[in-house]
Amino acid sequence: MWQSSPPGSIYDYIRVASFSLGPDGRIDRWSERAAEMLGIPAADAVGKDPVAAFVPDELHERAHRTVSKILDGREWTGLVPYRTRETERDGAPDAGGSRLAEIYVMPSETADGERAAVCLVVDVRALRGIETDLAASQAVFGQSPMGFLLFGTDLRIRRVNERFATVFGGPAAKYRGGGPHDFLPRSEAERLQGALRRVLESGEPVAEMQLVGTVPAPAQAPSAAIPAPTAPASSAPSGTAPPSAPSGMPPSGTASPPAPPGDADRRRWSVSLYRLHGASGRPIGVAALAADVTGRRRAEREAASARRNLALLNEAGARIGNSLDLETTARTLLDVAVPQFCDLASVDLYQGLLAGDEAPPGMADGSAELRRVAFSSAVSDAPLATMTCGVPEGENGPVAVGAVHRYPFNSPCAGALRTAQAQIIPGRENEERAELGAVVHSTLAVPMVARDTVVGLVQFSRTKGSEPFGERDTALAVDLAARAAVCIDNARLYRREHERALILQRSLLPPGDPEAAGLDIACRYLPGTTATEVGGDWFDVIELPGHRTALVVGDVMGRGLRAAVAMGELRTAVRTLALLDMEPAEVLSALDEIARGLGATGGGARTTARAPRSRSAAPGAQAGRTAEAPRSGSGTADLSEVYLATCVYAVYDPVTRRCTFANAGHLPPVMVEEGEDALLLDVPPGMPLGVGGEPFEETEVELPDGALLALYTDGLVESRDHPLDEGLRAFQTALSEAGRPLEDVCDHVLNALDTRHGEDDIALLMARVHGLPKDSVGDWNLAPEARSVSRARELARDQLTDWGLEVLVDTTELLVSELVTNALRHGHGEIRLRLLLDRTLVCEVWDADLAQPRRRRARDTDEGGRGLQLVGLLSAGWGSRRTPRGKTVWFELPLPDGDTALPDPADALLSLF
Repeated sequence: MWQSSPPGSIYDYIRVASFSLGPDGRIDRWSERAAEMLGIPAADAVGKDPVAAFVPDELHERAHRTVSKILDGREWTGLVPYRTRETERDGAPDAGGSRLAEIYVMPSETADGERAAVCLVVDVRALRGIETDLAASQAVFGQSPMGFLLFGTDLRIRRVNERFATVFGGPAAKYRGGGPHDFLPRSEAERLQGALRRVLESGEPVAEMQLVGTVPAPAQAPSAAIPAPTAPASSAPSGTAPPSAPSGMPPSGTASPPAPPGDADRRRWSVSLYRLHGASGRPIGVAALAADVTGRRRAEREAASARRNLALLNEAGARIGNSLDLETTARTLLDVAVPQFCDLASVDLYQGLLAGDEAPPGMADGSAELRRVAFSSAVSDAPLATMTCGVPEGENGPVAVGAVHRYPFNSPCAGALRTAQAQIIPGRENEERAELGAVVHSTLAVPMVARDTVVGLVQFSRTKGSEPFGERDTALAVDLAARAAVCIDNARLYRREHERALILQRSLLPPGDPEAAGLDIACRYLPGTTATEVGGDWFDVIELPGHRTALVVGDVMGRGLRAAVAMGELRTAVRTLALLDMEPAEVLSALDEIARGLGATGGGARTTARAPRSRSAAPGAQAGRTAEAPRSGSGTADLSEVYLATCVYAVYDPVTRRCTFANAGHLPPVMVEEGEDALLLDVPPGMPLGVGGEPFEETEVELPDGALLALYTDGLVESRDHPLDEGLRAFQTALSEAGRPLEDVCDHVLNALDTRHGEDDIALLMARVHGLPKDSVGDWNLAPEARSVSRARELARDQLTDWGLEVLVDTTELLVSELVTNALRHGHGEIRLRLLLDRTLVCEVWDADLAQPRRRRARDTDEGGRGLQLVGLLSAGWGSRRTPRGKTVWFELPLPDGDTALPDPADALLSLF
């Protein structure tokens, strides 16, 4: 039956025209296609000599011979150059400014029997284009490393290339007439089918459409793969095998058998679709180019995973370890891991290590007690604190945070603790606790190892729906646990050192509330928080002879255990120097030498560490001192810095009501008189202890009765948020309300100032002055003569009688007689006798001689030398001190309280013989 050709006929691509030659060799017929193709209308061609009209001049002779042969009845085929009006006007791409045509000449006869010819003309350029297209098509279908499919307008496969057939198996012809369902899972095939339909209808191409499927295992060898057909999915239910996890379908209607179970390989392809058109512009099908991107996709996932892991490690490095608190560090680890790395996590630490035991029993086999210090969950309805290691021994349910427990010996968690190796624990559907098997499907038990010691265990768990843990996850978890373990171990060691330093520091501070003659004392000491190391702040109240009192406040520069030790050494040195009854400036000078000696190197050479600049020190002098510091090792430099300290030393005399101050780089004392504002006393600050090279100055201040004196450390008045000047003003304002009891004043000051910053220790020593009343002091001058001894006994007897201390009269008379006699024998100048009554009775004898008395043991045959022995036997204490004009020898007697018997002078005398 006659019918028209479908779109895409060969004649759409090959331009064929016809004309005929009459017996005279001229054109007598000219088809419309010839006019269209050659660009010569019939009126210009009919009746013309084709050689003269179309052939270039240089070919006329040859062309005429060929025409003569044709008219003689011979067929002829060949290439003929020709001219057109366009070539004559514009020039042509072919040589000679003409075009080439392939002509097939067939002899014919007219009705009169004359020779004629029918000519078929084909444009050579069109033939060459078809030849090139055929070569390109052959290359695509036979040589391309990418998969190529050609779908017809019915969306059935017209042709596939060899690469496609090689990957999926079988000859290429096997796939003709098939569809996407023959090589893709159902869900993916339906996606491809819809895309093909949209491209065919709209003409809009689709680029890099992602498809997932499986290929038989033998087809995995080609390095560059294309969509590999798995078994068709015609028998599988719809809606299965999502794009991220496709599954192969059993083959249907194909010659190749299905791949054995476990013998298929999941692949991912990138497919681009575009519509094909014929020469007439009508759609003739859809072409598909496919590339195997499985490796690239895997590499992208691995790179993304590596970036996530690196970001997680960076976050861990930035956040973990910012606190020296164990629980805070453990919680920070879980905040980093949940939910970025896992869904559930917990941290257990050995209880013995937390309690300060360096090697608690059971650490070697993982059976030691653990304490749950942190737990985190991203699963809102599953508070699973036990993970998948089973319920710990002695527990009936989840382990609460803060609870102490043990893991069963054969559990994976105990094994991880024993071996110090991370273990992946799969979830179990038949778990005794049903919610565990229903939620958790993979757990990492990672021991926390710091300095080759297991300090605890961290568990990371993922719930169903998340990927199970792999090797990369294990390495990341070990890294996270190691970082946290070092930080936790540092926090543990810091806590231990902090507690020991705090115990040492508190043991070196005065116990209870100190007492002093003529002073009411109140003190406060606030250590820094656990986030800061223990400082070297200290204070002391030292009783001196003559009912005088030394008040000391100091601050060792540095922190930690060494600062506390240095503080103890300096405090002991201060007490020793104070009991020698040295002047305040002399005490600080000697203390400065001691501090420099404590900071010396092993060879004995003194080091000079850089000290904070005193407010009164000249810049040039300060630079000169620090320039002498040797370049020693870091350990020596640190040690030298520890033994730099500031100190203020004050001696109060309740008889004269005068206080003498000496300052070594410390903050100035504050004095408040009744009804007046608080004042900073103008005490020269001097250089800190340990710097050396500068003398210390003394300042004497008269303190009226009722006045308040405050000594303090910089932690009270200075912090990051409050500069020193602001803190001093606030301190003075708080002290101006000093009319209340002294203990209440201390509490008011601490509440009014910023004392909760915890950046530094705080020491506060306050004293309210009430000097000895005149009737509690007996003071007489005696002539340097023998009868002054009896006069001294008489004066002492009368004074004790007035004070109601008759029980002490005999002892006092005997000891006063001994001291005045020694002053007459061994001294010179006027003698002074003074009796002081406060909490004890003090007797002082003054003379102008500088030689200090020395106690010695008299032999049995000696007539003298027993006076100071007697003083030592009958008194609670005795001693001597230098004065600007000589010396003072004193003794002290306790007041009778009715419970303690006083020593009998007669027995004391007899004990000397």
